[in-house]
Amino acid sequence: TIFVLVVVLLVGCQFSTCEGEGGCMATTETDKLKVGDTVPEHTFLILKDDNVGPLTTAEVFSGKRVALFGLPGAFTPTCSAHHLPGFVEDYDKLKAMNVDTIACLSVNDPFVMAAWSKDQNADGKVQMLPDGDASFSAKLGLDFSTANFGGVRCKRFLALVFDGVVKHLAIDEDKKFEVSSSEAALTFLAD
Repeated sequence: TIFVLVVVLLVGCQFSTCEGEGGCMATTETDKLKVGDTVPEHTFLILKDDNVGPLTTAEVFSGKRVALFGLPGAFTPTCSAHHLPGFVEDYDKLKAMNVDTIACLSVNDPFVMAAWSKDQNADGKVQMLPDGDASFSAKLGLDFSTANFGGVRCKRFLALVFDGVVKHLAIDEDKKFEVSSSEAALTFLAD
C-alpha cells in the first residue's frame, strides 16, 4: 500500500508551491493549442440521471466563459486534496468574475468522474469532462504516458476559454501543482 501511494505521488499528483528561487514555471502552449486558438470539437460521454450520454464541446464552451482545468486522475492525492477542492471552494468567487462554467478534464470514465464529483461535493459546481481514452487531451497536446502505471493521462493545466477561444493557458511542469489552481484562475481574471 505504501509503495502504491508513493508511486502515485511521483507519477503526477505531487503538490508543490511557487516559493523559492525562480518562482513558478509554466508552459503556455502546446504543439496543438495556444492562446487565441479555438477549442477543438469533441464529444464527451458523461453520466446524467444514471445514463451515459453525449456532451459536446459546443455545449460546454459556446457563448460561455469557462474555467477549464485538467489533471492526471480522479481520486489521486493532489487532485483530490487540492486541485478539484480549490475550484469547488472558489466557485462563488469565479461566478462573481463572470465565469459561467467550471470544467474538470481527467482521463477517467464517466462513472468514476461522477463518483469523484459526488465525493468532492462538486455536483452543481464543476462540470466533469471524462476523457476515457485521452483523445481530447491528445487533441489539446496535453496527454502524457505513465507507461504501465496508468497509461495515458492528462497533464495538469488551466485554460480560460471565452466563447470557445482560449484566452489563457498555463501548463504545470511534470509532477508540479503551481499554475493550474483556482487561485491562478482568479488572479488572471482579476487582471
